[in-house]
Amino acid sequence: MARKKSKLRRINIGKKRYDFYKITWIDITGDATHATSDEFDRMECSKLHTFAYIYKKTNKFVWTFASYDDKDEAYSDRNVFPRGCIIKMERINV
Repeated sequence: MARKKSKLRRINIGKKRYDFYKITWIDITGDATHATSDEFDRMECSKLHTFAYIYKKTNKFVWTFASYDDKDEAYSDRNVFPRGCIIKMERINV
């Protein structure tokens, strides 16, 4: 049996195409309580995963959205990630 070729998950809004990604990124972790040196030494950044369409990318930033209205070409659930925080970006297949 032949395997189907995977298709990328993407949408068209107006005349532009947007690909769907899983973005793995690092965020700061904060704590306002008292802690010992050992507790402080074990503190790490949070590793997060975001699933969204890529609106645009530059060398410094990545703009994303997760909701949209294609009738009015409007975007919601928007974020701008500094490239330095992003560990990995993977396109999602259907």
